[in-house]
Amino acid sequence: MYKNTWKAWLYLLPALLFLGVFMVYPLFDVLIYSFEEGYNSASQTYFGTGLYNYSYVLRDPYFLQALKNTFILVIITVPVSTGLALLISVGLTSIKPLKELYQTVFFLPYVTNTLAVGLVFMILFKKTPYTDGFVNQIIQFFGGSSIDFIEGPYWAKMLVLCCYTVWVVLPFKILILTSALAGVNPDYYKAAKVDGTSRLRIFMRITLPMISPMLFYLIITGFIGAFKAYSDVVAIFGTSLNAAGMNTIVGYVYDMLYGDSGGYPSYASAAALLLFAIVLTITCVNLLISRKKVIYS
Repeated sequence: MYKNTWKAWLYLLPALLFLGVFMVYPLFDVLIYSFEEGYNSASQTYFGTGLYNYSYVLRDPYFLQALKNTFILVIITVPVSTGLALLISVGLTSIKPLKELYQTVFFLPYVTNTLAVGLVFMILFKKTPYTDGFVNQIIQFFGGSSIDFIEGPYWAKMLVLCCYTVWVVLPFKILILTSALAGVNPDYYKAAKVDGTSRLRIFMRITLPMISPMLFYLIITGFIGAFKAYSDVVAIFGTSLNAAGMNTIVGYVYDMLYGDSGGYPSYASAAALLLFAIVLTITCVNLLISRKKVIYS
């Protein structure tokens, strides 16, 4: 038994070393950086330790704007994308002919390059000297006035970003929920139909509870993914996100390291740990809620 235990640890050793070097050590390194005040990456020196980096970040208007953008993105896109994915998955499950074809069509955006999809969205919404964009043409067709969605008002830019984010994450959620719906025992539906139960009640009392673990998984991963948003925003609004007022927390961390205002790893580390604390708190809250709402059969 003791020999087998050592063998198991030897098999796990490469993975443990990889996790230790590339995940655990950087986390502790970031924690140390976040408390080093005035850290100079060139000379590897600092003049003190304390909470100044956190104080600076929490008072930085660029970080506060990034925090606001990230929270709006999370609050809108996670429930909207999950709800749409659930409706589409239920519809796909009900369709018998060409079911596999429809599932493939809905999954295609997931395997498409994120930046490529972002460029398409920019073309659809962006006004140019030659055209107002396809979306504005539709608005004008119905009698509305054109809007500059890329460089115009804040709400218009946030609308484009939310639509893009929902479009990108929707295929994966549809795939997961379609698989979850296929795994529901059909005997439950047969028994409910025998009792004359309505479709809405069947959906609320049987379907939702049976797929609640998958819904909870998608909500958790959706929150984490939305809080890490950066490449999506760059694909639409370019790299000057602070000037556009559309930066995110991850974008702020990147700017503090490598952007025009870069060279401040201490501020970047503090912002990264604040993001970690926010995501951890929301995840713990969701875990507490799941104990009462999620049914593991």
